[in-house]
Amino acid sequence: MSQTAYIVLGVLYYIVSIVIIVVVLNLINNKEKKKYQEEITTLERDKNLIISSSILSELNKVEALINNDKLQETYEEWQIRFKEIKEIEVPKITDALIEIEDCFHEKKYKELNDKIAKAELEIFYVKTKANFLLDEIKEITLSEERNRDTITKLKSKYREIVTKYNKNKNDYKDVCAPLELQFENVDKLFAAFEVAMESNSYEEVGKIVKGIDDLIGNLSVVCEEAPTIILMGKNLIPNKMKDIRGINERLILDGYNLDYLNLDYNIKEAEKKISDIFAKLNVLNVEDSIFELKTMLDYFDSIYTDFDKEKQSKKAFLEYIRKILVRANHVEKVNNKLYRKLDMIKYSYDLTDQDVKVIEVIRNEVTSIKKDYNELVDAHRNKSFAYTRLNKEMETLSVRLSKTEDKLEGALKSLGSLEEDEKRAREQLDEIKDLIKKAKYKISSYKLPIVPNLFYVELKEANEAIKEVIQELEKTPISVKTLNIRVDTARDLVLKLYNTANEVVKTAAMVEIAIMYGNRYRPVHSNLDSSITIAEDLFYKGEYKKALESTIRAINVIEPGVHKKLLESVKR
Repeated sequence: MSQTAYIVLGVLYYIVSIVIIVVVLNLINNKEKKKYQEEITTLERDKNLIISSSILSELNKVEALINNDKLQETYEEWQIRFKEIKEIEVPKITDALIEIEDCFHEKKYKELNDKIAKAELEIFYVKTKANFLLDEIKEITLSEERNRDTITKLKSKYREIVTKYNKNKNDYKDVCAPLELQFENVDKLFAAFEVAMESNSYEEVGKIVKGIDDLIGNLSVVCEEAPTIILMGKNLIPNKMKDIRGINERLILDGYNLDYLNLDYNIKEAEKKISDIFAKLNVLNVEDSIFELKTMLDYFDSIYTDFDKEKQSKKAFLEYIRKILVRANHVEKVNNKLYRKLDMIKYSYDLTDQDVKVIEVIRNEVTSIKKDYNELVDAHRNKSFAYTRLNKEMETLSVRLSKTEDKLEGALKSLGSLEEDEKRAREQLDEIKDLIKKAKYKISSYKLPIVPNLFYVELKEANEAIKEVIQELEKTPISVKTLNIRVDTARDLVLKLYNTANEVVKTAAMVEIAIMYGNRYRPVHSNLDSSITIAEDLFYKGEYKKALESTIRAINVIEPGVHKKLLESVKR
């Protein structure tokens, strides 16, 4: 491609780029203009809506209703406020919108944004004033319809209340006079409402409607709650108080101390509170009355539970009185026996003061428990405390006594086992001596050419261990711990001796049987003959195990499995 062509192509690209940039800028500019146009249109529409026909229409309605100076004065004030909005504030907004349009046409967009924001704020402010004015006017123009509707609903509710009262008049016998007086007041207010409506005294009408609403609301609550208040305050609670007084007196005569319940004071306070509630009810004030009465009712119901607890506690306390004294005397008796034998136990056995300290501890604990027990019994006789408290104290005392009983049981096991250990040691000594005799008899029962040295060594060890047991038993005091160790050692050594004797005799018998069994093969097997000869020499030297191994090994070459046959023959 020639140089000219490149130049032409470059110029073409430049022109196209310029065209694209211009198009894009135009599009952006048109979009921004469109946005500002829409905002200006919206502002114009909002301004036009400020002065709506509704305000003029409502003002005309008020003008037709004027029949007193106060309403005339209010009407004139509204006219002034409406004129101010229409002739002063709306024109200001119009001027601001003209300035906005000028800035738009001159493309002063930065200044335009600030003016639009200020115009929006001004329109909102003036529109709010216009709406507030319209609402005030409607309070008058719509008041008749609204108040009539409200009064109709209140009359319906009032009729229901009166009907309910007349049907159940007996339920309201303590509050009939104030209720009927209030009914008269409501009737007067309904009449006053009609008079006010006729004279278009709308401010007075509002107060009357509110007064009627408050009175009927209070009457509704009173008629709903008064029967319950009368029933609880005149019947349920007084009857419970009377019944509780009677039970309280009977229990006191039966020896119960019920001072902690403070019943007389609480009943007097309840009577005062009931009197206050009925004083309030007489002026048709029932606030918190049912709650207070229910609280009183719950309290008196709880007194029945307290009475039952006292009865149960008395039964349990009297049972404790019998059982704890028996248990404490038993512990004291057993511990005293131990205490009297303490010097003998310490002399007979190697015990320190710390080892037998528990006996003194138990003795002191029993003394303390019996002292507290006697104080509780005296308090019971003097009627110093309620049975619930006495029973709780006795429960604590019973727990303390149980712990002391456990200590005594542990002491009995610990100290009582000393004599048992000594007795068991002497019995085991006899068994050990008998077992050593059996071991000796076992060795002597079989004609052994030589008794192995191992038997004599173990016999010596066993005899020395037996001597140590005898020496320990002859000591005063005896150390049971050392004695048990000595007995265990002697028993182990004697068992070892007995097992050795059994093993020697059994092995020697098997050697003799094996040699006799192998003699049948000696004439035909020179190696076997030589092995059996060696085994015989070992046998006469007392090496029975080696002799047995030599014989079985030699015979096994000729007759495999011969070892099992020899074992069976020994068993037979």
